[in-house]
Amino acid sequence: MRVTCNDKILEVEPNSRIKDILKDEIENSKNTIITCICNNKVKSLNHKIKEDCNIELLDYTNKEGKRVYIRGALYIMAKAFKEVYPDAKLTVNYQLSNSMYCVIDNMEITDEMITKVKNRMTEIVKKDLEIQKVIMSQKEAREFYEKEQSKRGILLQLNKKEKTDKVSLYYCEDYYNYFFGVMPISTGVIKVFDLTKYKEGFLIKYPSREKPNQLAPFKETKKLLSTLEEYDEIYKILRIDTVNRLNKRIEEDSGKETIILSEALHEKKISDIADKIVNNKSTRIVLIAGPSSSGKTTFANRLGIQLMLNRKRPVTISVDNYFVERENNPKDEFGNYDFECLEALDVELLNDHMQRLLAGEEVEIPNFNFTNGHKEYNGNILKLEPDDILVMEGIHCLNDKLTNSIPREQKYKIYISDLTVLNLDYYNNISTTDTRLIRRIVRDYNFRGYSALQTIKTWYSVNRGEIKYIFPFQEEADSMFNSSLIYELSVLKDYAMPLLKEIDNSHPECAEATRLYNLLKYFESIPDNYIPKTSLIREFIGGSAFDV
Repeated sequence: MRVTCNDKILEVEPNSRIKDILKDEIENSKNTIITCICNNKVKSLNHKIKEDCNIELLDYTNKEGKRVYIRGALYIMAKAFKEVYPDAKLTVNYQLSNSMYCVIDNMEITDEMITKVKNRMTEIVKKDLEIQKVIMSQKEAREFYEKEQSKRGILLQLNKKEKTDKVSLYYCEDYYNYFFGVMPISTGVIKVFDLTKYKEGFLIKYPSREKPNQLAPFKETKKLLSTLEEYDEIYKILRIDTVNRLNKRIEEDSGKETIILSEALHEKKISDIADKIVNNKSTRIVLIAGPSSSGKTTFANRLGIQLMLNRKRPVTISVDNYFVERENNPKDEFGNYDFECLEALDVELLNDHMQRLLAGEEVEIPNFNFTNGHKEYNGNILKLEPDDILVMEGIHCLNDKLTNSIPREQKYKIYISDLTVLNLDYYNNISTTDTRLIRRIVRDYNFRGYSALQTIKTWYSVNRGEIKYIFPFQEEADSMFNSSLIYELSVLKDYAMPLLKEIDNSHPECAEATRLYNLLKYFESIPDNYIPKTSLIREFIGGSAFDV
Protein backbone atom coordinates (compact mmCIF):
# COMPACT_ATOMS: atom_id res chain seq x y z
CA MET A 1 0.00 0.00 0.00
CA ARG A 2 1.10 3.55 -0.70
CA VAL A 3 1.11 6.34 1.90
CA THR A 4 1.81 9.97 1.00
CA CYS A 5 2.81 12.47 3.71
CA ASN A 6 4.48 15.85 3.09
CA ASP A 7 5.33 14.87 -0.51
CA LYS A 8 7.03 11.73 0.83
CA ILE A 9 5.75 8.44 -0.60
CA LEU A 10 6.05 5.23 1.42
CA GLU A 11 5.22 1.63 0.57
CA VAL A 12 3.72 -0.01 3.68
CA GLU A 13 2.16 -3.30 4.70
CA PRO A 14 -1.64 -3.46 5.21
CA ASN A 15 -2.77 -2.78 8.80
CA SER A 16 0.38 -0.81 9.59
CA ARG A 17 -0.26 1.87 12.23
CA ILE A 18 0.26 5.51 11.32
CA LYS A 19 2.43 6.11 14.41
CA ASP A 20 4.81 3.38 13.23
CA ILE A 21 5.13 4.18 9.53
CA LEU A 22 5.57 7.93 10.22
CA LYS A 23 7.61 7.54 13.39
CA ASP A 24 10.48 9.77 12.21
CA GLU A 25 8.15 12.59 11.10
CA ILE A 26 6.29 12.45 14.41
CA GLU A 27 9.43 12.44 16.56
CA ASN A 28 11.16 15.21 14.58
CA SER A 29 8.20 17.59 14.46
CA LYS A 30 8.69 21.06 15.94
CA ASN A 31 5.47 20.72 17.94
CA THR A 32 4.00 17.55 19.44
CA ILE A 33 1.94 15.62 16.89
CA ILE A 34 -1.47 14.86 18.34
CA THR A 35 -3.57 13.35 15.57
CA CYS A 36 -3.79 13.28 11.78
CA ILE A 37 -6.00 13.69 8.74
CA CYS A 38 -6.11 10.48 6.69
CA ASN A 39 -7.88 10.78 3.33
CA ASN A 40 -9.61 13.91 4.66
CA LYS A 41 -10.91 12.26 7.82
CA VAL A 42 -9.60 12.77 11.36
CA LYS A 43 -7.88 9.61 12.58
CA SER A 44 -5.93 8.48 15.62
CA LEU A 45 -2.21 7.90 15.25
CA ASN A 46 -3.10 4.29 16.13
CA HIS A 47 -5.22 4.01 12.98
CA LYS A 48 -4.39 1.00 10.82
CA ILE A 49 -3.84 1.67 7.12
CA LYS A 50 -6.12 -0.41 4.92
CA GLU A 51 -5.90 1.47 1.61
CA ASP A 52 -3.72 3.95 -0.25
CA CYS A 53 -3.93 7.26 1.57
CA ASN A 54 -2.72 10.81 1.99
CA ILE A 55 -1.85 11.73 5.56
CA GLU A 56 -1.41 15.13 7.18
CA LEU A 57 0.06 15.11 10.69
CA LEU A 58 -1.56 17.61 13.04
CA ASP A 59 -0.23 19.42 16.08
CA TYR A 60 -1.93 21.87 18.45
CA THR A 61 -1.77 24.76 15.98
CA ASN A 62 -4.40 23.01 13.85
CA LYS A 63 -8.05 23.31 14.95
CA GLU A 64 -8.56 19.52 14.80
CA GLY A 65 -5.36 19.00 16.74
CA LYS A 66 -6.54 21.40 19.43
CA ARG A 67 -9.89 19.61 19.68
CA VAL A 68 -8.13 16.28 20.28
CA TYR A 69 -5.79 17.88 22.84
CA ILE A 70 -8.68 19.38 24.83
CA ARG A 71 -10.52 16.05 24.69
CA GLY A 72 -7.42 14.33 26.06
CA ALA A 73 -7.06 16.87 28.86
CA LEU A 74 -10.70 16.38 29.86
CA TYR A 75 -10.27 12.59 29.80
CA ILE A 76 -7.24 12.78 32.10
CA MET A 77 -9.08 15.21 34.39
CA ALA A 78 -12.09 12.87 34.61
CA LYS A 79 -9.79 9.90 35.30
CA ALA A 80 -7.98 11.84 38.06
CA PHE A 81 -11.28 12.79 39.71
CA LYS A 82 -12.45 9.17 39.55
CA GLU A 83 -9.30 8.09 41.40
CA VAL A 84 -9.05 10.90 43.96
CA TYR A 85 -12.77 11.67 44.51
CA PRO A 86 -14.65 8.62 43.17
CA ASP A 87 -18.06 9.90 44.33
CA ALA A 88 -17.76 13.29 42.62
CA LYS A 89 -20.52 13.96 40.07
CA LEU A 90 -18.54 15.91 37.53
CA THR A 91 -19.99 17.92 34.64
CA VAL A 92 -18.03 19.61 31.84
CA ASN A 93 -20.14 22.66 31.02
CA TYR A 94 -18.87 25.17 28.46
CA GLN A 95 -15.86 27.01 27.09
CA LEU A 96 -14.75 30.29 28.64
CA SER A 97 -11.73 31.95 27.03
CA ASN A 98 -9.09 29.20 26.56
CA SER A 99 -10.64 27.04 29.28
CA MET A 100 -13.47 24.63 29.95
CA TYR A 101 -15.71 25.47 32.90
CA CYS A 102 -16.63 22.44 35.00
CA VAL A 103 -18.78 21.88 38.09
CA ILE A 104 -19.39 19.15 40.66
CA ASP A 105 -23.02 18.60 41.56
CA ASN A 106 -22.61 16.89 44.93
CA MET A 107 -19.48 18.36 46.50
CA GLU A 108 -18.11 21.75 47.43
CA ILE A 109 -15.07 22.58 45.34
CA THR A 110 -12.08 23.59 47.47
CA ASP A 111 -8.52 24.64 46.72
CA GLU A 112 -7.35 21.40 48.35
CA MET A 113 -9.54 19.36 46.00
CA ILE A 114 -8.23 21.16 42.93
CA THR A 115 -4.62 20.74 44.06
CA LYS A 116 -5.04 16.98 44.63
CA VAL A 117 -6.68 16.43 41.25
CA LYS A 118 -4.13 18.60 39.45
CA ASN A 119 -1.26 16.68 41.08
CA ARG A 120 -2.82 13.38 40.05
CA MET A 121 -3.26 14.66 36.48
CA THR A 122 0.43 15.62 36.41
CA GLU A 123 1.37 12.10 37.53
CA ILE A 124 -0.81 10.54 34.82
CA VAL A 125 0.78 12.75 32.16
CA LYS A 126 4.33 11.96 33.33
CA LYS A 127 3.63 8.21 33.11
CA ASP A 128 2.70 8.66 29.43
CA LEU A 129 0.03 5.97 29.72
CA GLU A 130 -1.52 4.46 26.61
CA ILE A 131 -5.12 5.44 25.83
CA GLN A 132 -6.78 2.59 23.96
CA LYS A 133 -9.99 2.56 21.96
CA VAL A 134 -12.43 -0.21 22.87
CA ILE A 135 -15.46 -1.04 20.73
CA MET A 136 -18.69 -2.22 22.37
CA SER A 137 -22.20 -2.77 21.12
CA GLN A 138 -24.80 -0.27 22.31
CA LYS A 139 -26.23 -2.95 24.62
CA GLU A 140 -22.83 -3.68 26.14
CA ALA A 141 -22.12 0.03 26.60
CA ARG A 142 -25.42 0.66 28.40
CA GLU A 143 -24.84 -2.30 30.69
CA PHE A 144 -21.29 -1.15 31.37
CA TYR A 145 -22.32 2.37 32.33
CA GLU A 146 -25.18 1.18 34.53
CA LYS A 147 -22.67 -0.88 36.46
CA GLU A 148 -19.40 1.06 36.38
CA GLN A 149 -19.97 4.73 35.80
CA SER A 150 -22.85 5.59 38.14
CA LYS A 151 -24.92 6.53 35.10
CA ARG A 152 -22.79 9.64 34.47
CA GLY A 153 -21.76 8.45 31.02
CA ILE A 154 -23.74 8.74 27.84
CA LEU A 155 -26.68 6.39 27.23
CA LEU A 156 -26.78 6.49 23.46
CA GLN A 157 -30.11 7.23 21.88
CA LEU A 158 -29.18 6.98 18.22
CA ASN A 159 -31.75 6.85 15.48
CA LYS A 160 -33.57 3.56 15.86
CA LYS A 161 -32.93 2.76 12.19
CA GLU A 162 -29.18 2.59 12.86
CA LYS A 163 -29.07 -0.48 15.10
CA THR A 164 -25.66 -1.62 13.87
CA ASP A 165 -23.85 1.36 15.42
CA LYS A 166 -21.06 0.56 17.80
CA VAL A 167 -19.93 2.59 20.79
CA SER A 168 -16.29 3.63 21.11
CA LEU A 169 -14.98 3.84 24.66
CA TYR A 170 -11.51 4.92 25.72
CA TYR A 171 -9.54 2.83 28.19
CA CYS A 172 -6.50 3.82 30.28
CA GLU A 173 -5.24 1.59 33.10
CA ASP A 174 -8.54 0.59 34.76
CA TYR A 175 -10.50 3.66 33.64
CA TYR A 176 -13.14 3.64 30.88
CA ASN A 177 -15.11 6.59 29.56
CA TYR A 178 -16.86 7.78 26.41
CA PHE A 179 -15.67 10.89 24.57
CA PHE A 180 -17.05 12.14 21.27
CA GLY A 181 -14.25 12.09 18.74
CA VAL A 182 -10.64 10.99 18.37
CA MET A 183 -8.45 10.81 21.49
CA PRO A 184 -4.65 11.20 21.84
CA ILE A 185 -2.90 7.83 21.89
CA SER A 186 -1.22 8.51 25.24
CA THR A 187 -1.48 10.81 28.26
CA GLY A 188 2.03 12.22 27.74
CA VAL A 189 0.76 14.44 24.91
CA ILE A 190 -1.07 16.72 27.37
CA LYS A 191 1.96 18.62 28.61
CA VAL A 192 0.44 22.09 29.13
CA PHE A 193 -2.67 22.52 31.31
CA ASP A 194 -3.81 23.96 34.61
CA LEU A 195 -6.70 23.52 37.02
CA THR A 196 -7.98 26.52 38.98
CA LYS A 197 -11.00 27.12 41.19
CA TYR A 198 -13.43 29.57 39.57
CA LYS A 199 -16.83 30.80 40.76
CA GLU A 200 -18.84 27.76 41.91
CA GLY A 201 -16.77 25.41 39.76
CA PHE A 202 -13.30 25.20 38.30
CA LEU A 203 -11.47 25.80 35.02
CA ILE A 204 -9.28 23.40 33.11
CA LYS A 205 -7.00 25.69 31.11
CA TYR A 206 -5.10 25.00 27.89
CA PRO A 207 -2.94 26.92 25.36
CA SER A 208 -4.05 29.01 22.41
CA ARG A 209 -3.32 27.70 18.92
CA GLU A 210 -0.90 30.58 18.37
CA LYS A 211 1.26 29.62 21.39
CA PRO A 212 0.87 25.86 21.88
CA ASN A 213 3.60 25.52 24.50
CA GLN A 214 2.24 27.93 27.09
CA LEU A 215 -1.08 28.59 28.79
CA ALA A 216 -3.17 31.33 27.25
CA PRO A 217 -4.19 34.20 29.56
CA PHE A 218 -7.72 33.86 30.92
CA LYS A 219 -10.02 36.71 29.90
CA GLU A 220 -12.91 37.36 32.26
CA THR A 221 -16.34 37.37 30.57
CA LYS A 222 -18.73 37.96 33.47
CA LYS A 223 -21.80 38.87 31.40
CA LEU A 224 -21.33 35.92 29.07
CA LEU A 225 -20.92 33.51 32.00
CA SER A 226 -23.99 34.95 33.71
CA THR A 227 -26.07 34.40 30.56
CA LEU A 228 -24.81 30.82 30.18
CA GLU A 229 -25.42 30.02 33.84
CA GLU A 230 -28.96 31.40 33.71
CA TYR A 231 -29.96 29.14 30.82
CA ASP A 232 -28.02 26.20 32.24
CA GLU A 233 -29.86 26.47 35.54
CA ILE A 234 -33.26 26.75 33.84
CA TYR A 235 -32.73 23.63 31.75
CA LYS A 236 -31.35 21.70 34.72
CA ILE A 237 -34.50 22.53 36.66
CA LEU A 238 -36.55 21.34 33.68
CA ARG A 239 -34.33 18.21 33.56
CA ILE A 240 -33.39 18.56 29.89
CA ASP A 241 -29.69 19.38 30.22
CA THR A 242 -28.38 16.36 28.27
CA VAL A 243 -29.24 14.87 24.89
CA ASN A 244 -30.38 11.65 26.56
CA ARG A 245 -32.96 13.56 28.60
CA LEU A 246 -34.02 15.64 25.61
CA ASN A 247 -34.54 12.49 23.55
CA LYS A 248 -36.72 10.98 26.26
CA ARG A 249 -38.91 14.12 26.21
CA ILE A 250 -39.21 13.86 22.45
CA GLU A 251 -40.20 10.20 22.68
CA GLU A 252 -42.93 11.11 25.18
CA ASP A 253 -44.73 13.84 23.23
CA SER A 254 -42.70 14.57 20.05
CA GLY A 255 -41.05 17.46 21.89
CA LYS A 256 -44.17 19.63 22.08
CA GLU A 257 -43.75 20.64 25.72
CA THR A 258 -40.03 21.32 25.26
CA ILE A 259 -40.80 23.57 22.28
CA ILE A 260 -43.41 25.50 24.26
CA LEU A 261 -41.03 26.00 27.22
CA SER A 262 -38.12 27.07 25.00
CA GLU A 263 -40.21 29.54 23.01
CA ALA A 264 -41.74 30.98 26.19
CA LEU A 265 -38.24 31.55 27.58
CA HIS A 266 -37.26 33.46 24.43
CA GLU A 267 -40.37 35.60 24.56
CA LYS A 268 -39.80 36.42 28.23
CA LYS A 269 -36.19 37.45 27.65
CA ILE A 270 -37.06 39.61 24.62
CA SER A 271 -39.85 41.28 26.59
CA ASP A 272 -37.46 41.95 29.49
CA ILE A 273 -34.94 43.59 27.14
CA ALA A 274 -37.64 45.78 25.60
CA ASP A 275 -38.74 46.88 29.07
CA LYS A 276 -35.16 47.83 29.98
CA ILE A 277 -34.80 49.86 26.78
CA VAL A 278 -38.04 51.76 27.39
CA ASN A 279 -37.32 52.32 31.09
CA ASN A 280 -34.01 53.93 30.20
CA LYS A 281 -35.41 57.31 29.18
CA SER A 282 -32.18 58.49 27.55
CA THR A 283 -32.06 55.62 25.01
CA ARG A 284 -32.47 56.82 21.43
CA ILE A 285 -30.73 54.06 19.48
CA VAL A 286 -30.60 50.28 19.91
CA LEU A 287 -27.47 48.55 18.56
CA ILE A 288 -27.50 44.79 17.93
CA ALA A 289 -24.44 42.64 17.19
CA GLY A 290 -23.60 38.97 17.27
CA PRO A 291 -21.76 36.26 15.34
CA SER A 292 -23.06 34.58 12.21
CA SER A 293 -26.31 32.60 12.40
CA SER A 294 -27.28 33.95 15.81
CA GLY A 295 -30.78 34.82 14.60
CA LYS A 296 -30.33 38.58 14.62
CA THR A 297 -33.06 39.23 12.01
CA THR A 298 -35.82 37.38 13.86
CA PHE A 299 -34.66 38.79 17.19
CA ALA A 300 -34.84 42.35 15.83
CA ASN A 301 -38.36 41.73 14.52
CA ARG A 302 -39.58 40.26 17.80
CA LEU A 303 -37.89 43.01 19.80
CA GLY A 304 -39.67 45.53 17.57
CA ILE A 305 -43.03 43.99 18.48
CA GLN A 306 -42.27 44.26 22.18
CA LEU A 307 -41.14 47.87 21.76
CA MET A 308 -44.40 48.72 19.98
CA LEU A 309 -46.34 47.15 22.85
CA ASN A 310 -44.45 49.65 25.02
CA ARG A 311 -45.61 52.49 22.71
CA LYS A 312 -42.22 52.84 21.05
CA ARG A 313 -41.99 52.54 17.25
CA PRO A 314 -38.71 51.00 16.02
CA VAL A 315 -37.15 52.53 12.91
CA THR A 316 -34.44 50.38 11.33
CA ILE A 317 -31.24 51.38 9.55
CA SER A 318 -29.12 48.73 7.88
CA VAL A 319 -25.38 49.17 8.37
CA ASP A 320 -24.90 47.23 5.13
CA ASN A 321 -26.06 50.31 3.19
CA TYR A 322 -23.11 52.33 4.47
CA PHE A 323 -20.16 50.59 2.89
CA VAL A 324 -17.51 52.86 1.39
CA GLU A 325 -17.28 53.00 -2.39
CA ARG A 326 -15.66 49.82 -3.64
CA GLU A 327 -12.48 51.53 -4.84
CA ASN A 328 -11.95 52.82 -1.26
CA ASN A 329 -12.55 49.47 0.44
CA PRO A 330 -9.45 48.16 2.29
CA LYS A 331 -7.91 44.82 1.32
CA ASP A 332 -6.70 42.02 3.56
CA GLU A 333 -3.28 40.37 3.63
CA PHE A 334 -4.29 38.17 0.70
CA GLY A 335 -5.19 41.10 -1.53
CA ASN A 336 -8.94 40.52 -1.25
CA TYR A 337 -11.47 43.17 -0.27
CA ASP A 338 -11.96 43.10 3.52
CA PHE A 339 -15.66 43.78 3.94
CA GLU A 340 -15.61 43.03 7.67
CA CYS A 341 -13.17 45.66 8.95
CA LEU A 342 -14.54 48.92 10.36
CA GLU A 343 -12.78 50.91 7.62
CA ALA A 344 -15.02 49.20 5.04
CA LEU A 345 -17.89 51.34 6.36
CA ASP A 346 -18.56 55.02 5.69
CA VAL A 347 -18.58 55.84 9.40
CA GLU A 348 -18.66 59.61 8.82
CA LEU A 349 -21.79 59.48 6.65
CA LEU A 350 -23.50 57.02 8.99
CA ASN A 351 -22.91 59.27 12.00
CA ASP A 352 -24.12 62.34 10.09
CA HIS A 353 -27.36 60.56 9.22
CA MET A 354 -27.88 59.27 12.77
CA GLN A 355 -27.36 62.72 14.28
CA ARG A 356 -29.81 64.31 11.86
CA LEU A 357 -32.42 61.59 12.43
CA LEU A 358 -32.14 61.93 16.21
CA ALA A 359 -32.58 65.69 15.76
CA GLY A 360 -35.90 65.07 14.00
CA GLU A 361 -34.71 65.85 10.46
CA GLU A 362 -35.65 64.01 7.29
CA VAL A 363 -32.78 61.96 5.87
CA GLU A 364 -32.45 60.10 2.56
CA ILE A 365 -30.97 56.72 3.35
CA PRO A 366 -28.70 55.13 0.71
CA ASN A 367 -29.01 51.65 -0.73
CA PHE A 368 -25.67 49.97 -1.33
CA ASN A 369 -25.43 48.19 -4.66
CA PHE A 370 -23.16 45.21 -4.03
CA THR A 371 -22.93 44.46 -7.74
CA ASN A 372 -21.27 47.73 -8.76
CA GLY A 373 -19.90 48.63 -5.32
CA HIS A 374 -21.55 52.04 -4.94
CA LYS A 375 -24.18 53.72 -2.77
CA GLU A 376 -27.38 54.66 -4.59
CA TYR A 377 -30.14 57.07 -3.51
CA ASN A 378 -33.64 55.94 -4.47
CA GLY A 379 -35.83 58.27 -2.42
CA ASN A 380 -35.82 56.26 0.82
CA ILE A 381 -36.66 59.07 3.26
CA LEU A 382 -36.65 58.46 7.03
CA LYS A 383 -37.75 60.68 9.88
CA LEU A 384 -37.96 59.87 13.58
CA GLU A 385 -40.93 60.97 15.66
CA PRO A 386 -40.27 61.91 19.31
CA ASP A 387 -41.19 58.43 20.64
CA ASP A 388 -39.43 56.46 17.87
CA ILE A 389 -36.31 54.40 18.57
CA LEU A 390 -33.59 53.92 15.97
CA VAL A 391 -32.58 50.25 15.64
CA MET A 392 -29.38 49.17 13.90
CA GLU A 393 -27.81 45.73 13.50
CA GLY A 394 -24.31 44.95 12.27
CA ILE A 395 -20.96 43.35 13.00
CA HIS A 396 -19.46 46.52 14.57
CA CYS A 397 -22.48 47.75 16.49
CA LEU A 398 -20.94 47.10 19.94
CA ASN A 399 -17.83 49.09 18.97
CA ASP A 400 -18.29 52.75 19.94
CA LYS A 401 -16.07 53.79 17.02
CA LEU A 402 -18.95 52.96 14.66
CA THR A 403 -21.29 55.43 16.40
CA ASN A 404 -18.66 57.86 17.70
CA SER A 405 -20.91 60.94 17.46
CA ILE A 406 -23.68 59.48 19.64
CA PRO A 407 -23.32 59.85 23.44
CA ARG A 408 -23.01 56.49 25.22
CA GLU A 409 -26.08 57.16 27.40
CA GLN A 410 -28.25 57.37 24.26
CA LYS A 411 -27.16 53.91 23.07
CA TYR A 412 -28.48 50.54 24.23
CA LYS A 413 -26.24 47.68 23.12
CA ILE A 414 -27.41 44.09 22.70
CA TYR A 415 -25.17 41.08 22.12
CA ILE A 416 -26.93 38.05 20.64
CA SER A 417 -25.48 34.58 20.16
CA ASP A 418 -26.49 30.94 20.12
CA LEU A 419 -24.98 30.03 23.49
CA THR A 420 -25.58 26.28 23.62
CA VAL A 421 -25.93 24.86 27.14
CA LEU A 422 -27.12 21.39 26.12
CA ASN A 423 -24.53 18.62 26.62
CA LEU A 424 -24.23 15.24 24.94
CA ASP A 425 -23.61 13.89 28.43
CA TYR A 426 -21.80 15.00 31.56
CA TYR A 427 -18.35 14.85 29.93
CA ASN A 428 -19.08 15.97 26.36
CA ASN A 429 -20.34 19.49 25.79
CA ILE A 430 -21.75 20.75 22.49
CA SER A 431 -19.84 23.66 20.99
CA THR A 432 -21.71 26.91 20.43
CA THR A 433 -19.76 27.31 17.19
CA ASP A 434 -20.94 23.91 15.95
CA THR A 435 -24.59 24.81 16.52
CA ARG A 436 -24.19 28.07 14.60
CA LEU A 437 -22.43 26.28 11.74
CA ILE A 438 -25.27 23.75 11.47
CA ARG A 439 -27.78 26.63 11.45
CA ARG A 440 -25.81 28.34 8.69
CA ILE A 441 -25.51 25.18 6.58
CA VAL A 442 -29.30 24.79 6.63
CA ARG A 443 -30.00 28.48 5.97
CA ASP A 444 -27.43 28.79 3.17
CA TYR A 445 -28.93 25.80 1.39
CA ASN A 446 -32.55 26.88 1.86
CA PHE A 447 -32.22 30.57 1.00
CA ARG A 448 -28.87 31.26 -0.66
CA GLY A 449 -28.36 28.28 -2.93
CA TYR A 450 -25.11 27.24 -1.24
CA SER A 451 -24.11 23.65 -0.61
CA ALA A 452 -22.86 22.47 2.77
CA LEU A 453 -19.42 22.18 1.16
CA GLN A 454 -19.43 25.87 0.22
CA THR A 455 -20.59 26.92 3.68
CA ILE A 456 -17.92 24.91 5.48
CA LYS A 457 -15.25 26.23 3.11
CA THR A 458 -16.01 29.85 4.09
CA TRP A 459 -16.57 29.19 7.80
CA TYR A 460 -12.94 29.84 8.77
CA SER A 461 -12.99 33.37 7.35
CA VAL A 462 -16.35 34.02 9.03
CA ASN A 463 -14.93 32.91 12.39
CA ARG A 464 -11.84 35.04 11.88
CA GLY A 465 -13.98 38.16 11.48
CA GLU A 466 -16.03 37.30 14.58
CA ILE A 467 -12.94 36.79 16.72
CA LYS A 468 -11.51 40.10 15.55
CA TYR A 469 -14.55 42.37 15.42
CA ILE A 470 -17.36 40.95 17.61
CA PHE A 471 -16.13 38.87 20.53
CA PRO A 472 -13.77 41.55 21.95
CA PHE A 473 -16.77 43.88 22.47
CA GLN A 474 -19.37 41.42 23.80
CA GLU A 475 -18.88 42.41 27.44
CA GLU A 476 -19.77 46.02 26.57
CA ALA A 477 -23.38 45.01 25.85
CA ASP A 478 -26.14 46.31 28.09
CA SER A 479 -28.06 43.05 27.52
CA MET A 480 -27.13 39.63 26.22
CA PHE A 481 -29.69 37.47 24.46
CA ASN A 482 -29.09 33.74 24.20
CA SER A 483 -30.76 32.72 20.95
CA SER A 484 -30.26 28.99 21.54
CA LEU A 485 -33.28 26.71 21.67
CA ILE A 486 -32.77 23.50 23.62
CA TYR A 487 -34.56 21.50 20.92
CA GLU A 488 -33.08 23.11 17.79
CA LEU A 489 -30.60 20.39 16.77
CA SER A 490 -33.48 17.89 16.84
CA VAL A 491 -35.18 20.04 14.20
CA LEU A 492 -32.09 20.94 12.17
CA LYS A 493 -30.96 17.31 12.09
CA ASP A 494 -33.21 16.19 9.23
CA TYR A 495 -32.28 19.26 7.18
CA ALA A 496 -28.52 19.13 7.76
CA MET A 497 -27.62 15.43 7.70
CA PRO A 498 -28.43 14.81 4.00
CA LEU A 499 -26.41 17.92 3.07
CA LEU A 500 -23.42 16.84 5.16
CA LYS A 501 -23.52 13.31 3.76
CA GLU A 502 -22.92 14.69 0.26
CA ILE A 503 -19.38 15.73 1.25
CA ASP A 504 -17.17 12.70 0.62
CA ASN A 505 -13.50 12.20 1.44
CA SER A 506 -12.37 13.72 -1.84
CA HIS A 507 -12.80 17.11 -0.10
CA PRO A 508 -10.74 18.50 2.81
CA GLU A 509 -14.04 19.60 4.38
CA CYS A 510 -15.03 15.96 4.84
CA ALA A 511 -13.48 15.88 8.34
CA GLU A 512 -15.72 18.69 9.56
CA ALA A 513 -18.79 17.34 7.77
CA THR A 514 -18.29 13.86 9.24
CA ARG A 515 -17.91 15.23 12.77
CA LEU A 516 -21.12 17.29 12.52
CA TYR A 517 -22.99 14.38 10.92
CA ASN A 518 -21.98 12.05 13.77
CA LEU A 519 -23.00 14.67 16.33
CA LEU A 520 -26.50 14.98 14.87
CA LYS A 521 -26.96 11.19 14.91
CA TYR A 522 -27.40 11.39 18.68
CA PHE A 523 -30.61 13.43 18.40
CA GLU A 524 -34.17 12.19 18.02
CA SER A 525 -35.97 14.18 15.33
CA ILE A 526 -38.70 16.75 15.95
CA PRO A 527 -41.15 17.46 13.07
CA ASP A 528 -40.90 21.07 11.92
CA ASN A 529 -44.69 21.45 11.83
CA TYR A 530 -44.62 21.82 15.63
CA ILE A 531 -42.42 24.95 15.40
CA PRO A 532 -44.26 28.31 15.80
CA LYS A 533 -44.13 30.69 12.83
CA THR A 534 -42.51 33.34 15.02
CA SER A 535 -39.76 31.01 16.28
CA LEU A 536 -36.20 32.11 15.76
CA ILE A 537 -35.36 28.72 14.24
CA ARG A 538 -37.71 29.55 11.35
CA GLU A 539 -35.06 31.99 10.14
CA PHE A 540 -33.04 28.92 9.12
CA ILE A 541 -35.60 26.28 8.13
CA GLY A 542 -38.17 28.62 6.52
CA GLY A 543 -41.83 29.39 7.12
CA SER A 544 -41.22 32.43 9.32
CA ALA A 545 -44.04 34.89 9.94
CA PHE A 546 -41.46 37.64 9.37
CA ASP A 547 -40.58 36.58 5.81
CA VAL A 548 -41.39 39.28 3.27
